[in-house]
Amino acid sequence: MTKTLDNYKAFAGLNLSNARSENESFEDYKTRLKQNEQTLKLYRQVGRDVFKEMFPNGIAEAFKKAKETSQEKLGEAK
Repeated sequence: MTKTLDNYKAFAGLNLSNARSENESFEDYKTRLKQNEQTLKLYRQVGRDVFKEMFPNGIAEAFKKAKETSQEKLGEAK
């Protein structure tokens, strides 16, 4: 029986560094740190398998979709 490889990378595309980037504002930096802390806490609480079910394409894509929908809602409100 052969083993299947699971190439799921939950945090691919997510900047988990504690260092502030050159072109990153301080507000964006603080938001990113808080978001990373909450994401890692959720990952530790639910485990890898449940996290994979919640975010099959990774958490970075979920953040991207959430940001796009919030911008669309702001555009509709104006």
